[in-house]
Amino acid sequence: MPAYIFEQLKMSDTILILGACGQIGTELTQKLRSIYGKDNVIASDIREGNVEMMSSGPFEIIDATNQEQILGVIQKYKVTQVYLMAAMLSATAEKYPLKGWDLNMTSLLAVLELAKEKHIEKVYWPSSMAAFGPTSPKMNTPQQTIMEPSTVYGISKVAGEHWCNYYHDKYGVDVRSIRYPGIISWKTLPGGGTTDYAVDIYFDALEKGTFECFLSENTRLPMMYMDDAINATIQLMQADEESIKTRTSYNLAAISFTPKEIAEEIKKYIPDFTITYNPDFRQAIADSWPQVIDDSAARKDWGWRHQFDLASMTKDIITSLQAKAEESAEV
Repeated sequence: MPAYIFEQLKMSDTILILGACGQIGTELTQKLRSIYGKDNVIASDIREGNVEMMSSGPFEIIDATNQEQILGVIQKYKVTQVYLMAAMLSATAEKYPLKGWDLNMTSLLAVLELAKEKHIEKVYWPSSMAAFGPTSPKMNTPQQTIMEPSTVYGISKVAGEHWCNYYHDKYGVDVRSIRYPGIISWKTLPGGGTTDYAVDIYFDALEKGTFECFLSENTRLPMMYMDDAINATIQLMQADEESIKTRTSYNLAAISFTPKEIAEEIKKYIPDFTITYNPDFRQAIADSWPQVIDDSAARKDWGWRHQFDLASMTKDIITSLQAKAEESAEV
């Protein structure tokens, strides 16, 4: 598959990643450092990250809800761009709704205010398909449609999208956003999302040969391999400002599948693999979300194209996990 080609960051620019130790933040940090150089990408989180994170470039302990801490690091490194990846995800936020709202909204408003005050030039903030709800169209969910989410996470994302649009229209803040589908990665453990089964299933398939899914077998959800999600994020941030027509958040899509379909794909590599189904509270969350998303606006405005389908993603994950297990066995 052809690799994305990214422009080099201009020498005067420096990136700060808030929430760098999360599922997306971990891989985004390494990708940005590989493109722009380690000294131009400052990782941060409320706790220290893994060995690779801590050894590959600057790292700062930051509470993403503390505007003074954020400003201090911005001034220390002369930061020009902030990627705000800190968030409490869907399933976890349902258990701690007020904490989820506080983290997700206070961190965004803190960064938007700093951009308004010209401390930074550009902001990235991720939204989610959770911004849609039970009344949204399930098939080919449009860029602009009914958005009545039924989860705290989704409510915070809809509110956040409109804050982003407000700060752009009112104050000229260059803030950019993507509504992520479910993100699948083998490098970093998931962080409490409803689509996390599609990550766990690969680990259990290789380690146990069986998997118990917390969603029903025919629950179809929009998904995306982490490589595509990272590439889309950086591509959006590097796009010319005039090409960004949507300042709430762009729909983003790649593949949609069910637990049954991903299990069948895994069986091509692990024939004896078995899956059982025991839906829990996350089933209601999944049922409120789209099944297939229309991302034609992103494809038109800034040239988004995904590279991985279910088959190529499964092959890449299983071969990567097998290679990692062999390396560990040799140590």
